[in-house]
Amino acid sequence: MISLKSKREIELMRDAGRVVAEVLAELRLHCRAGVTTRELDRVAEAKTAKAGAKPLFKGYRGFPRALCTSVNQQVVHGIPGDYVLKDGDIVSMDFGALYKGYCGDAAITVPIGAISLPVANLLRVTEECLYRGIEQMVVGNHLVDVSRAIQLHGESHGYSMVRDLGGHGIGRKMHEDPMVLNYVTDGRGPKLKSGLVLAVEPMVNAGAEDTYTLSDGWTVVTKDRKPSAHFEHTVAVTENGPDILTKLG
Repeated sequence: MISLKSKREIELMRDAGRVVAEVLAELRLHCRAGVTTRELDRVAEAKTAKAGAKPLFKGYRGFPRALCTSVNQQVVHGIPGDYVLKDGDIVSMDFGALYKGYCGDAAITVPIGAISLPVANLLRVTEECLYRGIEQMVVGNHLVDVSRAIQLHGESHGYSMVRDLGGHGIGRKMHEDPMVLNYVTDGRGPKLKSGLVLAVEPMVNAGAEDTYTLSDGWTVVTKDRKPSAHFEHTVAVTENGPDILTKLG
């Protein structure tokens, strides 16, 4: 069941989104060679506590950390640990916070040192996919318009879209209806109405779309071991157009 949010609820979600944005901005500053992904998790948890919020992911279905860190061929849901970041890596950081009863959720993929031009292009196009999808979040459009914009942009650059995972509605719970696919299926999906809030999150692979989950039960990786990128924002549909809730300023 799709839940539409009031203007007051959207402002509360903006507060939660600001916490997420500030945590990701802080994490970006710590992303350098020699840092472990566990250290990034500690930064995220400390920054969240200082803001008076709670990390959404920690304890969710048994997930052990506050932050998801997915490196290189890891798509999403990587568990922070002893891995030491090195020059040439990319790391996707997905983070969610609960604040004043509402959720915010966003992700960025960050280069470590100098990365190859093909990988830099993957990051650029994936972030562009996110904003192409967000542009379609206007009253009167359908959910498929968001999915189509994401898919067309990614595939036009020769990349593939992860199909086993997608975005989602968000509000008092991290995962609400509807699911936001990054590719088109049959049907148009629900009509977009003012008050609908979605976590839009393209996951784009440099190679094939196929993925599998590691033995830890969480980390999703590409089967061909080629890199994957992930960007996400929490966005509200309003009468004045899409309103990104997980951004600074």
